[in-house]
Amino acid sequence: MDCLCEIVQSLVALAALCLIVVLVIAHITAGMVNLSRHEKEKYFLTASREKECFPSLHDPCSRELSVVIPAYNEEFRMPVMLDEAMEYLENRQKQIPTFTYEVIVVDDGSKDKTTEVALRYTRKYGADKVRVLTLVQNRGKGGAVRMGTLSSRGRNILMADADGATKFSDLDKVEAGLKDVNTNPDNMAISCGSRAHLEKESVAQRSVFRTFLMLGFHFLVWFFCVRGIKDTQCGFKLFTREAALRTFPSLHVERWAFDVELLYIAQCFKIPIAEVAVNWTEIEGSKLVPFWSWLQMGRDLVFIRLRYLTGAWKLESSAKND
Repeated sequence: MDCLCEIVQSLVALAALCLIVVLVIAHITAGMVNLSRHEKEKYFLTASREKECFPSLHDPCSRELSVVIPAYNEEFRMPVMLDEAMEYLENRQKQIPTFTYEVIVVDDGSKDKTTEVALRYTRKYGADKVRVLTLVQNRGKGGAVRMGTLSSRGRNILMADADGATKFSDLDKVEAGLKDVNTNPDNMAISCGSRAHLEKESVAQRSVFRTFLMLGFHFLVWFFCVRGIKDTQCGFKLFTREAALRTFPSLHVERWAFDVELLYIAQCFKIPIAEVAVNWTEIEGSKLVPFWSWLQMGRDLVFIRLRYLTGAWKLESSAKND
């Protein structure tokens, strides 16, 4: 019996030591995101190829909607998505003349012709409607979304993937969700597109290994960061400008797990979040590498919670970007 107690005590001590080591590693490796911009990232090109400065999220809104599209090597998939988005937005503007919008394509350091493809839409629709932000270095999807959001003019800001996996017409659904939860005078609300209703079908098509990774990721999200949201990773999210101002300046994660940190921050600030079922189609050419991307996301999830817990990262209500 004494031997068993000693073994248990040793295991407890080892677990405590491991936890301390992980906490120390999480704390000392926590870096702060550099929000300053390279000189080339401060301007967008007009249809006549002239340079104009991007506005700031801290400025008063001057559009009803901003659509931020992060894009990395998307010269082939993005035109399908942009054609659908622009058709929808132009039709809405014809039906509602007071409706104004902008689309911000953020080229995340692509090695292909993503910027050139996006600039075709600037020439077609004008730089007041389509702007291209070309990052000098690849930051990751989260970094691209943050940079685009911090440059937006919209009263509401939509994050939409360049692959067009979500139908742009589902904007109506997430707008309705935003309206339902936006009941406070501070105008703080987020509406997340969700694929949770498609999970049973997707599980049937996945391998056992990928299903295991998916379930493990969902558990880590629930255990460490976000409660009550079934699908944190759908790239179709709508923010009020006030909610974006409250959350994006505190964002640190720039890769795949950035959605989780964003929603974690929102829940810390008690910002209401709606989850709305949207249509979603698997599009070939995903940048997500099944095993290594999931491993990276799992590590980031653990570190998100621990870094806020140890004070390595702090929540900021707003932050000026250069």
